[in-house]
Amino acid sequence: MSKAHALRELLAGPGLVPAVGAHDALSAKLIEAAGFPVVWSSSFTVSAAQRAMPDVNLLTMTETLEAARHIDNAVRLPVIADCDNGYGNAVNVVRTVEEYERAGIAGICIEDNLFPKKCSLYPGMRRELASIEEHAGKIRAAKKAQRDAATVIIARTEALIAGWGMKEALRRAQAYAEAGADMILMHSKAPTAAEVLEFMRLWERPTPIVVVPTLYPSVTFEELEAAGVKLVIWANQVLRGAVKGMQETLATLGRARRLDALAPHIVALEEIYRYVGVDEFKRIETEFLPRGASDVRAVIIAAGSGKSLLPLTEDRPQCMLDIKGRTVLERQLETLRAGGIQEIAVVRGYRKETVVAPGVRFYDNDAFDESGELASLFAAEPELHGRVLFLYSDILFERAVLDKVLRAEGDVVIAVDRAWVDQRDRLLPLAKPVDLVVTSDPPRPGRRSLGEDWRDELVLIGQRIAPEAATGEFIGLAALSPRGVELARESHAHAVAAGAAPFHEAASVRYAAFTDLLQTLVAAGHPVTCVSTWKGWLEIDTFEDYQRAWAEIRS
Repeated sequence: MSKAHALRELLAGPGLVPAVGAHDALSAKLIEAAGFPVVWSSSFTVSAAQRAMPDVNLLTMTETLEAARHIDNAVRLPVIADCDNGYGNAVNVVRTVEEYERAGIAGICIEDNLFPKKCSLYPGMRRELASIEEHAGKIRAAKKAQRDAATVIIARTEALIAGWGMKEALRRAQAYAEAGADMILMHSKAPTAAEVLEFMRLWERPTPIVVVPTLYPSVTFEELEAAGVKLVIWANQVLRGAVKGMQETLATLGRARRLDALAPHIVALEEIYRYVGVDEFKRIETEFLPRGASDVRAVIIAAGSGKSLLPLTEDRPQCMLDIKGRTVLERQLETLRAGGIQEIAVVRGYRKETVVAPGVRFYDNDAFDESGELASLFAAEPELHGRVLFLYSDILFERAVLDKVLRAEGDVVIAVDRAWVDQRDRLLPLAKPVDLVVTSDPPRPGRRSLGEDWRDELVLIGQRIAPEAATGEFIGLAALSPRGVELARESHAHAVAAGAAPFHEAASVRYAAFTDLLQTLVAAGHPVTCVSTWKGWLEIDTFEDYQRAWAEIRS
């Protein structure tokens, strides 16, 4: 059913129908969300909001049509367009109807002001109206030009606005109804509704009446309905409310000079996202675009005290250690952003006041000495939705490693260093904890290339795996799909509900590492994809690691 047919059905029903004026697509969506059934594309508000110009026919038909089209495209509701005087004579009216119908507009309102018209609300202006014969001819031309029989043609008379009296208003309304108008808009600038209510008492034709009570705002919906009015247009109140809101916001900003003072005056960004379709954009991107980083948010856990690096970490956590002029955290952020990840959260704990970085959201795990990695991850629980990249704060990695993890298919993907197997004899004497892994199909000697489609899944992970059984080391970088995030949240919630029960290698979920969560997912039958790397990353967990980073990083 076309929007014009929908409008016809509304008008054919019982009672008074309200329409609200929009000045752009966003205001139209707000009108729809508020539950109103019809949108009025107002020439007054479009001129003011989109061009900051008076409503005196300075905008062309094409400009007002473009605004009406944007309004109509934004909503499912029928839109009635204020087409002034049809932008000329009957010939212009024909094109106006053709173009507005083609744009999907359900109703068209044409007034009997002469071109160039002057807004009915402007005080102290001389009013000149077209002759009855000329405007009746425009209405006949409009009806003949329409291609959709359901399109509603509204004839508007300014006789009362011009001060020409009730007799002239009735004479014009009757002539326009006889010319075929579907509705008559009777406009008035009287300070009360008495003039319009008197017109309704005298109106004897079946053609329904439209009113715009801007200048007699005290009239109630019930009074107009009881008088037999069919359509009431609240034409410019949304724009006026928006202007008041902007004025208050700007005054507060000028006075306070800080953004948090605006909180009582503005909506959250998420409210704007909702109305402009950000979620739909994400859905389309997820369904049709190649997997990338644009929809990924990163969570870096940096709450630990880094005791193994004392005295370097006496006054700062290891993520804030300097390597040739930049901190570890700064280098991580640089790689993430180069890979297209802009949404980044950091969980702080030890010496949290020293952890600073621009463009990052911070969360705190103040119980960092009495909890594990998983507690830090879930300290950033508001970030755990959509696609999430998890990483330790003590690793540096090349863009290629990041890209490989993000491209891999799977709800949970982890990066595994296969070079650990070749360096096992050298690394074991260091006696530092290592997140070892056993995978289902590790690379075999002599294999030159695994290819992007190689599937290797996690079997075991943890720090208690026998070194000779391990097929690699988890480097502390993992990607979770939206489903993977939900699985992680469910597993964590179940463990929290279990209280002090052991959680894989941890005494309880409170002390659990991220690897404990991974093993729990595997045990529950959820695949964890392993992406192999042989180089391209560094861990900074000991003084020897820190020395090596200084030696290997060139800038």
